[in-house]
Amino acid sequence: MGSWTNATPPATGTRSGILRPDEALRHFDRSILEPADDVSRWVEHYWSVRWSLPPGTTYRSVVLTHPSVHLTVESGTTPHYGFAMPAALVNGVVTRTFEIDLSGDGRAFGVRFRPGGFGAFTGRPVAELTDRAVPASEVLGPSDLLERVLPLDHDVDRARTMDAFLRERAPAPDPTYERLLDLVAVMLADRSLTTVEAVTERTGVSLRTLQRLFRRYVGVGPKWMLRRFRLHDAVSMIDAGDRRDLASLAHELGWYDQAHFTREFTDLIGVPPSEYAGRAPVSPGRGGAAGPRAG
Repeated sequence: MGSWTNATPPATGTRSGILRPDEALRHFDRSILEPADDVSRWVEHYWSVRWSLPPGTTYRSVVLTHPSVHLTVESGTTPHYGFAMPAALVNGVVTRTFEIDLSGDGRAFGVRFRPGGFGAFTGRPVAELTDRAVPASEVLGPSDLLERVLPLDHDVDRARTMDAFLRERAPAPDPTYERLLDLVAVMLADRSLTTVEAVTERTGVSLRTLQRLFRRYVGVGPKWMLRRFRLHDAVSMIDAGDRRDLASLAHELGWYDQAHFTREFTDLIGVPPSEYAGRAPVSPGRGGAAGPRAG
């Protein structure tokens, strides 16, 4: 695996995640923006969500999360996951699904860091943030981030302001992090990799080294990441209208059999894959920690 120090980082994530995306985007507006080239070393993309719901109504947004830390600037007429608005927050990796009941008016602008990107950017282990949302000042120190971003109405202006904010705090390149991203890119792209043992054979990286890198930079283990990538594949294929039999889908994505796939899918999403494919509502109450996992 080669270095990309002077090149564009490899793809380390997808833009899937919102369950029932066609239905969800009737309740809020979402946009994705690219970071500046020099910031993309750590940042996958920026995302923005706005909503304005009639009085007395709510919409539950459910997101199959990514192995990423998010930095968000948020505002609204109601608190978001226990924090008074407006707020700048750091949201660790959410290990189950993320759920939020949207109501009133609100807006969130987020930075989705690459897997391991926040750990490389801050120089601190990120496992302590897993399944948690905390004020950004607790992690990044005092800043004028809210004052710089909130007055800006256009998402492009917010993105360029966030570029500048991150650029001001950018650390030196980290070759170990670059090595991790090469590993993540392989795990994302190669659907035949369904076990950690297969990853070690494919990359030549030992299990101990793999586990150490993930513990330090990502906040979840390599097995979790593999399973989450394959679940993203399954949900995206179903949402795109793939109607092959579930046994074939499960086999292609690495489950031992359809029963194991169905059990894991149901435990996380709240309904079996057959019902999800039939457009049944996603069951509430299966989510994890707070944080706007719209990205």
